[in-house]
Amino acid sequence: MSQVLHTPPTKTAANPPAAPGTPAAESPAQLAERYGLSVSGARPSLGAYVRQLWARRHFITAFATAKLTAQYSQAKLGQIWQVANPLLNAAVYYLIFGLLMGTKNGVPDYVPFLVTGVFVWTFTQSSIMAGTRAISGSLGLVRALHFPRASLPLSYCLQQLQQLLFSMAALVVILLAFGVPVAASWLLIVPALTLQFVFNAGVAMVMARIGAKTPDISQLMPFVLRTWMYASGVMFSMDHILADRDLPAFVHVLLEYNPAAVYIDLMRFALIDSFHGSQLPTHVWAIAAGWALLAGVGGFIYFWKAEETYGRG
Repeated sequence: MSQVLHTPPTKTAANPPAAPGTPAAESPAQLAERYGLSVSGARPSLGAYVRQLWARRHFITAFATAKLTAQYSQAKLGQIWQVANPLLNAAVYYLIFGLLMGTKNGVPDYVPFLVTGVFVWTFTQSSIMAGTRAISGSLGLVRALHFPRASLPLSYCLQQLQQLLFSMAALVVILLAFGVPVAASWLLIVPALTLQFVFNAGVAMVMARIGAKTPDISQLMPFVLRTWMYASGVMFSMDHILADRDLPAFVHVLLEYNPAAVYIDLMRFALIDSFHGSQLPTHVWAIAAGWALLAGVGGFIYFWKAEETYGRG
């Protein structure tokens, strides 16, 4: 029967016992506090984070402009594709939905109605898709430089806003060509697009955080966005589609308060004189502002909470 002897470890010369009266060695945390050191890449406070973003506003703008310029740099037609792409989408939707499926029946100014919906929806769709890949697609930049990571999804959303403004020039030509007169209501474009941009940026930041940890989400998002598009009345009037449908009340509420549909309807109301206020949800501006506040503030805080994890492992 063996016997195990438990003997205390012997003190080595490399770790001699502290002499009586000698102060204990400081921990790494205490040393860092004494010399004013902080963890590299640690998340700043929310207020400090906002100030850092504001200090880099010129970088955000320049990065967005550079991405927009480089987007079609290899194409023969260059920047013309910024307008041609949504116009071609609108033409395809007009052929399939307007002519073949007859959704243009009963919708005054259907072409302006359709093109406005396509352009405004493309702004939201492209912003969310770009936000999904904002971190996972820029790991080299994230790991090489120290900057507030929210700069990336914000710059991508700003890029999509700049692209929309190019498309708006073509939209104005289409409106005039189809007899839609210039009106004072066109000034409503500014607050409508501002609210939509805040909403898009908030959702893009949510998706950026999710995409940073789960890159495969970018493969799923096109299907989610396509479903969302069909539920937003981009190609047809939701009032006409739902008129003869016996659907539960909550479905009508979901479709009516759908944020994408709200922003599309606001733009149609601002631009097309035959699109009347009766076609808008009640308190539509309050709904649009509420979605922008919820997505913008909530998405920003959600993204900020994981600031120190981006680009790591």
